[in-house]
Amino acid sequence: MNLRIDRATEISLLLAALAALGMALLLVRMTLPMALGVGLGLAVLVIALASDELALYLLIFSMLLGPEFIVGEIGKGTTLGRGLTFRLDDVLIVIIGFAWLGKAAIHKELGLFLRTPLNRPVAAYSFAVIFATGLGMIAGRVNALSGTLFVLKFIQYFVIYFMVVNNLRDRKQFERFLLALLTTAAISSLIGILQIPSGLRVSAPFEGSTGEPNTFGGYLVLMLAVVAGIYLTSESPQRKFVLAPLAVLITVPLLFTLSRASYVALIPLAGGLLFFSQRKLLIASLLAFSLALAPFLLPKAVVNRVFYTITQPFHPAQAQIGGVRLDTSTSLRLRSWQEVVFVTWPKHPVFGYGVTGHRFFDAQYPRVLVETGLVGFLAFLWLQISIFRRARDVLTTTQDPLFKGVALGFLTGFIALIFHSVGTNTFIIVRIMEPFWFLAGMVTMIPQLEASPTIGEAFKEPSPAWAGSVR
Repeated sequence: MNLRIDRATEISLLLAALAALGMALLLVRMTLPMALGVGLGLAVLVIALASDELALYLLIFSMLLGPEFIVGEIGKGTTLGRGLTFRLDDVLIVIIGFAWLGKAAIHKELGLFLRTPLNRPVAAYSFAVIFATGLGMIAGRVNALSGTLFVLKFIQYFVIYFMVVNNLRDRKQFERFLLALLTTAAISSLIGILQIPSGLRVSAPFEGSTGEPNTFGGYLVLMLAVVAGIYLTSESPQRKFVLAPLAVLITVPLLFTLSRASYVALIPLAGGLLFFSQRKLLIASLLAFSLALAPFLLPKAVVNRVFYTITQPFHPAQAQIGGVRLDTSTSLRLRSWQEVVFVTWPKHPVFGYGVTGHRFFDAQYPRVLVETGLVGFLAFLWLQISIFRRARDVLTTTQDPLFKGVALGFLTGFIALIFHSVGTNTFIIVRIMEPFWFLAGMVTMIPQLEASPTIGEAFKEPSPAWAGSVR
């Protein structure tokens, strides 16, 4: 049989042979762990090229279940002295992102960005962060390597958002993504519960010797809000039968994080559910029941942690409010707000010091103000207002119980995280923001999934990242 091979096929075979030869030469010089890492990266790349959906599943499970590594002393002083952290999902995002860009370049009909109401505020905040950090590098306030790496970590959250909105196309896919997110939350909660007997504060899985209970607490608050939202709107007894134990499963490790910022976030979470849900009587009854049982059911460690805020033995660093002495940790956060507003920010008020350009502040809004100045701070507020409006609009317009539940959970979870961020850098923490922006993409796409002609029209044509929605 006569086989004819065209020139394009010949070139492809030649490139494949050269690539295989190069890989073989590299492999013989690699250690086993390095070779396994390269193999894993290539496998993820193949999966990402073959199926965007499979790649996003890998990303979902790696958000909380992927290992974390500290890279030397890069960025020390900006992350509680721990240095810059890299995690499995960072690598996955890079690989999946490049695969996505490559497919978009080859198949131009796929488009790169869809037009959503968050495009413009995302672009504005990204520009502010990049510009402020660039100025900080020029002025010598920001180390070029640490500044660049931290900015890229901020931008990766938006990459997750755009990957979701570009690939989410039907309700079944929405349900599968949601199931993966809830499964990850269940597994993470079980691992957290297994940490309780150690007597240490519960933190996220695979964080190494230095855990971050506040981080895990913020993640659990977000996922608890989603579970509660779906439960309150669900019409399926079977689904409620699964969701109720899941809520308890999430609550137990949340309590044992001993994260006071997470405890505070539970208050606006409950208030948000009461305000936005149509089942106000049920929520009010559950809240009253929970408060009545709290003194008998709350673990002693939780009660001691809460009251420690005002019962810590005297220390000269304690602040006083109305004659009440606050513990040193709370006092430090209050003083950081004062320092930023009255001392630090006025020195560089417009564009700030740049990301990592000043010492660490363990509070979101002071940090944004210091690092990106008034320009970045206003862009950040615009982004947050846009997220709130989008989630609220979706909640009020969707008729599907599942969509309404996810929108309700995301909206109330977002409100809770705003309060969480008063004493934590919530909106730049990887383990909170990756699932947050994944959910943001899902909620944003709900109107299209319901096939509403007046709303779905805004998503039909690809557009640049800076373009806003027509609605």
